[in-house]
Amino acid sequence: MPDVTVRPITPADLEFLYTVYASTRREELAVLDWSEADKAAFLRSQFNTQHRAYQGSYPGADFLIILERERPIGRLYVERGADEIRIIDIALLPEHRNAGIGGAILRDVLAEAARDGKRVGIHVEMFNPALSLYQRLGFQQRELRGVYYFMEWVPERST
Repeated sequence: MPDVTVRPITPADLEFLYTVYASTRREELAVLDWSEADKAAFLRSQFNTQHRAYQGSYPGADFLIILERERPIGRLYVERGADEIRIIDIALLPEHRNAGIGGAILRDVLAEAARDGKRVGIHVEMFNPALSLYQRLGFQQRELRGVYYFMEWVPERST
């Protein structure tokens, strides 16, 4: 998609990254009988924990902001290893979901992996609405890890 680009995150992006994270958890928290302040405090704590964990666990990864016409619309965290590209996280703001943007980004990652002869791995929550997208793109469920499926895409081998 020509209007969609990425750039590395900066410390100035933390509030935007929190907004993206919180948007992925809203439905899950909607059923809880918590005040909005309690939900916000919980989300902030969970975001901070996740952000530190990703930064610490994947020091060589690309932590990217997804831009559409230079405006931030999501995040893409990717680690490129010798044999695998690991999609650590991909998330878009709600108003940009189901518009083909996530699929286009994933197809770009798969094209890179195919070119380099690498598999692509991702953990996907069991009830993630994007699960069907990953399946359509050729990801296969390899194992269940808690509430996540570990899914993998393997490039076709030329014969």
